[in-house]
Amino acid sequence: MKKIYLVVIAVLLMAAVGVLYGLKLVKRNSAHVQQGSSQGTAVQGHQGHGTAGSQQNSEVAEEEEAPTVEIPEDKQQMLGVRTVAAAIQPLQKVIRTVGRIEYDERRLATVNTKIAGWIEKLYIDYTGKYVTKGEPLADLYSPELVATQQEFIDALAWAGKGSANKSDAVGSLLSADADRIVNAARKRLKLWDISDEQVKKIAETGSPMRTLTLYSPASGYVVQKMALEGMKVMPGEKLFDIADLSSVWVIADIYEYELPVVRLGQTADITLSYLPGKVFSSKIEYVYPTLSGDTRTAKIRFTIANPGEQLKPQMFTNVELQIDLGKKLVIPEDAVIDAGIQEVVYVDKGDGYFEPRQVKLGVRASGMFEVLKGLSAGEKVASSATFLIDSEAKLKGVAPLGSPQH
Repeated sequence: MKKIYLVVIAVLLMAAVGVLYGLKLVKRNSAHVQQGSSQGTAVQGHQGHGTAGSQQNSEVAEEEEAPTVEIPEDKQQMLGVRTVAAAIQPLQKVIRTVGRIEYDERRLATVNTKIAGWIEKLYIDYTGKYVTKGEPLADLYSPELVATQQEFIDALAWAGKGSANKSDAVGSLLSADADRIVNAARKRLKLWDISDEQVKKIAETGSPMRTLTLYSPASGYVVQKMALEGMKVMPGEKLFDIADLSSVWVIADIYEYELPVVRLGQTADITLSYLPGKVFSSKIEYVYPTLSGDTRTAKIRFTIANPGEQLKPQMFTNVELQIDLGKKLVIPEDAVIDAGIQEVVYVDKGDGYFEPRQVKLGVRASGMFEVLKGLSAGEKVASSATFLIDSEAKLKGVAPLGSPQH
């Protein structure tokens, strides 16, 4: 029994020693594992910084790289996509508007009187009659005019008597006074539009004219007649308006957005619907300085010769202005998507890829847009099915660089 007991104790001691040795190894291994894990974490942290840096670089690269939308070639054919190259070419703008024929204000004349009186006889008795320069229009009776003529006649007689007694000092003074009165009366008659021939006739006959004849100052049509036989007229009162229609004005309206390209001297073709095939060519001779608040238009003026007097005031005309804008970088209108705050075109990058790009546009003419910024000559842009490409780009979240959506 004693031997068995000793054997059991020895076995237990060996087992205890083995357990202690095993625990020591486990502790050592766990320390190594913990140290290795901490080093791995540090290394992983360094690797994480490297990954973040590379990701930032890739984002910068993505910002610099323009976004594109892919439209496969077979799908392009189905959509009817066509492209055209931006090119520098002559650009001509055509402005078509409506004009109205007016009197040439430089060929209008008015007839009035500088003295009060009554119209005793009227030679022009209806509006629209043609008169020539110097033709009598009306006879005016004026008591003041008759009195002035009589004063002139008396002064002439007095001057004649005074000249006979010039040897006498008193006679010489009277003659000088009479001459001054004669000259004053003659000037007054001339200021009342009495001609030199009429003044001479009054002096020769010694009797005043009962009436003053009013003559036409120009050749033309009587477009207004206020004078009536027997009516009383006052100084400055208008009696007739006479218009020479050998040339007329055409007044045309131009919208305010078209004004920057309109200049003096530009040639226009003017036509009338009732004269088919007849074209009147004229140049802009005046651009009016004001704008109509209702129609937002300004007026421009042309002058047209009217030898046959076929053109009548208040007729309407068609006016066509062809304005040469010079050579510009242009693209078709259909290539532009107007997004309200920006204009976008889709540039063909090849292999079915299209880049949305903002552009700055200038004048619009003949179905083309002038490109001021955003494109270079030779770059191809989509010129048809542009809205379909734009819809595809929006579905895929593709927007131009610098746009609010990007």
